Amino acid sequence: MSHSHVLVTRQMPVGAEPSGDGGVNFRVWAPVHETVRVIFENGYKPLALNNEGNGYFSGTAQHIPATDCRYKYELSDGEVCPDPASRYQPEGPHGFSQVIDSSTFAWSDDKWKGVRLAGKVIYELHLGTFTQEGTWGAAERKLEYLRDTGVTLLEIMPVAEFAGRFGWGYDGVLPYACTRLYGTPDEMRSFVNKAHRLGIGVILDVVYNHLGPDGNYLPKFSPFYFSKKHATDWGEGINFDGECSRPVRDYFRENAAYWVREFHLDGLRLDATQDIHDDSDPHILTEITQAARAAAAGRPVVIIGENEPQETMLIKRIEDGGYGLDALWNDDYHHSAVVALTAKADAYYTDYHGTPQEFVSSSKYGYLYQGQWYRWQKKRRGSPALGMPRAAMVHFLENHDQIANSGRGQRIHQLTSPGLLRAMTALTLLGPGTPMIFQGQEFAASGPFLFFADHKPELAEKVRQGRVEFLEQWRALRMPDMKTCLADPCSEETFQKSKLDFSDVEKNHQTYRLHQDLLRLRREDPVLSRQGADGIDGAVLSPHAFALRFFSPGFQQDRLLVVNLGIDLRLDPSPEPLLAPPAGAAWEKLWSSDDPPYGGCGTAPLDTTENWIIPGWAAVVLRPISEKQSRSHGTADE
Repeated sequence: MSHSHVLVTRQMPVGAEPSGDGGVNFRVWAPVHETVRVIFENGYKPLALNNEGNGYFSGTAQHIPATDCRYKYELSDGEVCPDPASRYQPEGPHGFSQVIDSSTFAWSDDKWKGVRLAGKVIYELHLGTFTQEGTWGAAERKLEYLRDTGVTLLEIMPVAEFAGRFGWGYDGVLPYACTRLYGTPDEMRSFVNKAHRLGIGVILDVVYNHLGPDGNYLPKFSPFYFSKKHATDWGEGINFDGECSRPVRDYFRENAAYWVREFHLDGLRLDATQDIHDDSDPHILTEITQAARAAAAGRPVVIIGENEPQETMLIKRIEDGGYGLDALWNDDYHHSAVVALTAKADAYYTDYHGTPQEFVSSSKYGYLYQGQWYRWQKKRRGSPALGMPRAAMVHFLENHDQIANSGRGQRIHQLTSPGLLRAMTALTLLGPGTPMIFQGQEFAASGPFLFFADHKPELAEKVRQGRVEFLEQWRALRMPDMKTCLADPCSEETFQKSKLDFSDVEKNHQTYRLHQDLLRLRREDPVLSRQGADGIDGAVLSPHAFALRFFSPGFQQDRLLVVNLGIDLRLDPSPEPLLAPPAGAAWEKLWSSDDPPYGGCGTAPLDTTENWIIPGWAAVVLRPISEKQSRSHGTADE
């Protein structure tokens, strides 16, 4: 074996890459060190890297096969650490890094055209609990099931390497290494490859706002990775705008490109963007978005943000002064829905009533809070979303956070009535926003989804205490009797309880059929599938009922979605023009949440000679048919 300091062409600015001539090239940023050596696990002679004079060290180890190369970096102070840009950690974040040659995977998705947001249905899943095995291979075997459900875009919770045996993934410490807990990098590639063959896109949840508390070696290489200027919910912010921030920006920007280029991912979901602080121009979120799109080499990708303060600048076009993301999670919609479904409005649900007006407004305008005063936070919340594409709002009834925050990790179907939930599910899946389903929601999963994180004892105790303190924002969860019901987040039993049981699909076949049929209607109906592109309007019909009208060109094929979250409503008189059918037509039921296949007891005509009679706890989709057809079918004037 020989070593070389000849500059080589690299895909990434840092990390270990096969050099193309039988060796491996290494490059790392360690600006406060005088020397850096590569220490090999399997007996190869250490490699002293060349100081480039710009804080980077690099060099090539000749004749080391990439498939047989595990290594760490030895710094000038004697510390021996894994590679900050490691592509794989077979023994976890404290072990040796392994060189990965991404070029050896045999992709077969060359006909895949990429993903655009319009028309997509998102499915959020956690690899460790989506199947009993908790692996990429097991999840891959469920892809046909997801396709048949009607899912078109998977959102995978974070998979970057983290400490412990289980966790949600938001405590990742090596952003380039997919965790050994779920399988190898090639097994992840195989999952994406098959998803593409089945017509399903895949995006990855990434965390660019903090690193986890165990296994974060970045400060060993440089004190400039983190910033005292900016604080986050997890401590010091990442240094995107201070001294020596350019290599830090490159590290995270290129990470976004890496996932898209080397794993053929169709985009990213950016966690807690409000804690990605950057006072420079362009903002790092803009650079990340541009890098991900460039890495896709012409195929479209989707970038979705989580942003608690609801800053719509993120989804404005870059040329209009925005950051260029495609969509944002809409917590306002979720919070209104939960209040309507559970009648509870404590903690961060305080500023919502779950009223018809809230659902009409969220369908038309996205966020409910676009700059108004917000009592819970004692400040103004949100920014204007007027003019934004409706698909740019991601609407959901469940996600990982919200289920776990119920205290017991209960699913929404366990907190409400079947009729109410069917109606709200219809609104969510047929509405003009982009719907998202959380794993198991589609079949009323019997198990909970709890917060779980495996840590060493001193950290575990802090996690337990932090979880209790967080849940105390709910008055009921402060009570001593409820505290005994809270699961231990650091227990393996908590993790195991959160795994899906797919036998529930058959047991709860009515719920599964409901989701399948709604997603088929959303996909195939010529009007609903356009997500309000030809216009949408809504009307409040009572304190519990409302209507949404999806317009069509010429208004002759409009669809009317009538939702009643209260008791049966006899609307007489009915002075609301949105209820009027197109000229020369009458309304016919296209779909109802009260249909027998979903456990309902049928739906009588709504528009009758006694005026409107709208069933309680139900959602009904109406379409126009000619008055002649209506009389022959006996569907009107009854």
